[in-house]
Amino acid sequence: MSPTILQIDTCNGIRTVTINRPDKLNALNAATLDALDAAFADAAADHSVRVVVLTGAGPKAFVAGADIAEMNRLSPVQGRDFSLRGTRMMRRVEKLNKPVIAMINGFALGGGLELAMCCHLRIAADSAKLGQPEINLGLIPGFGGSQRLLRLCGRAATLELCLTGAPISAERALQLGIVNRVVPAAELEAEATKLATQLANAAPLALRGMIDCVNVGSECGIEEGLEYESAQFGLMFATDDMREGTGAFLEKRKPGFHGR
Repeated sequence: MSPTILQIDTCNGIRTVTINRPDKLNALNAATLDALDAAFADAAADHSVRVVVLTGAGPKAFVAGADIAEMNRLSPVQGRDFSLRGTRMMRRVEKLNKPVIAMINGFALGGGLELAMCCHLRIAADSAKLGQPEINLGLIPGFGGSQRLLRLCGRAATLELCLTGAPISAERALQLGIVNRVVPAAELEAEATKLATQLANAAPLALRGMIDCVNVGSECGIEEGLEYESAQFGLMFATDDMREGTGAFLEKRKPGFHGR
């Protein structure tokens, strides 16, 4: 993995992954997709990592989209393969058994919004702009934009964003349910760190179980989802963290979770 593509820092169980192509507004080319895939595979395997924060370098963009100069040269088969490459990486993020927070510091357009949506939580600066502008390039979303938007904000809003290609404000994205929180740009890093710290101190196995339940439930019927939740709930009773959490409650003290 080229150190120039991503900046990766870990502190107190929080791993911050920064896409480092500010001159290209952090656009997603093939090399960046591969670097992100490797970074999230490493985060999954590293037991010291409890939460991942994903953001973009520079003041302008989280990710302004896919790399148009690279896409312009692709054949239909190469275009499909590029889409599948990005989709596989984003599914890795979505299925990571540790919380992933998108810290949206600027433009999150096209592939950038798709990347943000596969994260578990999204905090946006009030100056951020979000959208799926592929229609303006004679394209459609290729990394799951139509599918994740549909699940987050419904058919009408999805069609509006994808058919018009017009960007929306962070506040409108909040109203539509695309982002979880909007904060002043100057407070974005502090708020993301506060949330990440809260999650890093939570019970890791319970976090994993909740992420799994939501992922399964979003892709199946209610009966199957309820059955899966009950099974995961039962598994928690085999963990030291469950005994610690309930014991701490009864003893009126703060719990200390260790992921066991």
